[in-house]
Amino acid sequence: MNKTNSKQIFLYFSWIVSVIATLGSLYFSEIREFIPCELCWYQRILMYPLALILGIATFNSDFTVKKYVLPMAVIGWSISLFHYLEQKVPGFAAIKPCTNGVPCNTEYINWFGFITIPFLALTAFTLIIIFMLLIRSPKVK
Repeated sequence: MNKTNSKQIFLYFSWIVSVIATLGSLYFSEIREFIPCELCWYQRILMYPLALILGIATFNSDFTVKKYVLPMAVIGWSISLFHYLEQKVPGFAAIKPCTNGVPCNTEYINWFGFITIPFLALTAFTLIIIFMLLIRSPKVK
């Protein structure tokens, strides 16, 4: 497989991950009627545009999108990690309590004792970051 094909596959996988994450969050809020907390909203603000940006880039084979996607994914990853720690580490929630609506340490799901909604977001952002890093930029000589 040549380099362009592998770049296209990584771009495509990034887009698929962002679409699944977007649809998953919409499923939890619109169908299961879980009310998103403040940190969930921040993660959505960073994930939803990625589905559109990566979709356009995938169909245009635009590998330069990496410079736009990586900062958004890294910020989303950081928020997801903080949110997950807030749920799973005792005393961590006291650092920044959510003030409006649902508390951020609420666990709507807890599959296998560790998979929560912020963990799913963390996984999606991690995969997008990895796929973006695998899209190597051409070396300047």
